[in-house]
Amino acid sequence: MVTTSGGSGSPVESVSLNHPNHRLKHHIENLITSALAGLEATGALPSGHGATVTVDHTKSKEHGDFACNIALVLAKQVRAKPRELAEKIIKALPASGKITKVEIAGPGFINFFLSPSAYHSVVRDILEKRGTFGHSRMGAGRKVQVEFVSANPTGPLHVGHGRGAAYGATLANLLDKVGYQVHREYYINDAGRQMDILATSVWLRYLELCGEKFDFPVNGYKGDYVYDIGATLHRENGDKYRQAAGKIFEDLLPDEPQGGDKETHIDALIERAKSLLGTANYRKVFDLGLKVILDDIRQDLEEFGVNYDQWYSERALVESGAADRAIARLKKSGHVYEKDGALWFRSTDYGDEKDRVLVRENGQKTYFAHDIAYHMDKLERGNDQVIDIWGADHHGYVPRIKAALAAIGDNPERLHVLLVQFAILYQGGERMQMSTRSGEFVTLRELRDEVGNDAARFFYVLRRCEQHMDFDLDLAKSQSNDNPVFYVQYAHARIHSVFRQMQEKGFQHDPANGDRHLVRLTETHEITLIQRLARYPDILEAAARDHEPHQLAYYLRELAYDFHTYYGTHTFLVDDPALRDARLNLIVATRQVIANGLQLLGVSAPESM
Repeated sequence: MVTTSGGSGSPVESVSLNHPNHRLKHHIENLITSALAGLEATGALPSGHGATVTVDHTKSKEHGDFACNIALVLAKQVRAKPRELAEKIIKALPASGKITKVEIAGPGFINFFLSPSAYHSVVRDILEKRGTFGHSRMGAGRKVQVEFVSANPTGPLHVGHGRGAAYGATLANLLDKVGYQVHREYYINDAGRQMDILATSVWLRYLELCGEKFDFPVNGYKGDYVYDIGATLHRENGDKYRQAAGKIFEDLLPDEPQGGDKETHIDALIERAKSLLGTANYRKVFDLGLKVILDDIRQDLEEFGVNYDQWYSERALVESGAADRAIARLKKSGHVYEKDGALWFRSTDYGDEKDRVLVRENGQKTYFAHDIAYHMDKLERGNDQVIDIWGADHHGYVPRIKAALAAIGDNPERLHVLLVQFAILYQGGERMQMSTRSGEFVTLRELRDEVGNDAARFFYVLRRCEQHMDFDLDLAKSQSNDNPVFYVQYAHARIHSVFRQMQEKGFQHDPANGDRHLVRLTETHEITLIQRLARYPDILEAAARDHEPHQLAYYLRELAYDFHTYYGTHTFLVDDPALRDARLNLIVATRQVIANGLQLLGVSAPESM
């Protein structure tokens, strides 16, 4: 038995040569499958070997268009020399008008050279499918949850968060277009210590507006947005929440400038705030800070073209008892113990460097306990795959979460954590600093105002997520071929300009006539452009499968280069109607693929520039 593979490594059903969704590589896979079946039938090849036929694009034009290594894969099993086996396979290949030549290369690769007419069907396919061209069923029947950004609602999103937003949104789009059922989620960390620090910081700024004098804590949030929330609290409530500074700081553990510890000082301030305000009033201050910042984050992301299916509250998770349920499952597994009044997870059983606290001695559950419960909940919701997109500083946290999932009986391989390095912003050759706590940071909104959504979205996905990224603000704003997003968008706008010129010249575009005369597209630049268009479906599948949106960004830049080169070499609006319509069909197909790809990246496709 022989199976064919769509390049993902997993067997897929054989594709009919006449199926409207067939691709050229599938056509070649089917030819090879037929040849192998013929060899099996004559006894020249043993049956039941289960070999997978995989066809890939060649890296060099001199090696043809596609290559297959099936002879190398089977040679040892059937005790034959790879090149000799390759010769047998070639002789058994069914005839095809799409193939002009088949050669053996190197130790036994089979290289296929396609006729120009083989690629002409790609233009037809694009014009028929338009916005759905390139979509596939690779992930059909599988549910995947993508959780990304999930920044603590303690301040505005900065440019580092922007990279995770662009990457996560694009990856989710790619997975959706190759057949996965995608659920986009933002996890709101609204139940932890950082939120208490924010609430206390807001209250202290409010007290300053009430006339109280004191030294603001070193570990408090100091950004202007905290002043604004404090001002709102004061404007709406007057002195309702006022307490004397002396009463607040009396006998309090000292802050860092006074020789104390900034962490214990802020924790003591939080407890003092809760005590003086009372549960109800403290909750109102807390909720105001949360609402203002979360509303700002929502607006920022929506304006950035990033939308979610669900905003999942940590506080709601805790109130549902999920954390208690997760801890109960860990206890049942035998990987939990008590020490020094705290409850610990024995994560060293799973290779961690030390065990981790689940419940502190004061009875409070840790972030870790909540995160275990959240991931348990994700898997209980029936997701086949869970993708977390975290900042690279969370690297050590990954094995810990996977260990906990294994301990409660879930399969940790269902969780994929992708680590995104923060983007480093440069302007005028100088690095710009970011720090949420100090308030000295460049917000995502400021970046968008400076360079626009399109440049930000495109630049953010130009590197693998784990690679460091230098974001050149000046390049992103430039209107030059060195700016990749401008270069791609200009190709789209340039095609529109061709049709405006066509109207000025009094020509008409007849797509049906162009379709009948696609065989006229034989120039080298035309074949190169069509070959690039043919690769788009494979690029989508590879970018989704490998979790690498940059593959799509690079592809669009290469496609734009092929078009600009074609534009600069040939005249589209020629007097010959057949050639003119065929060329116009080709550039319409190019425009469509550029628009499709830009849409997945969250970038606009302008008609003029």
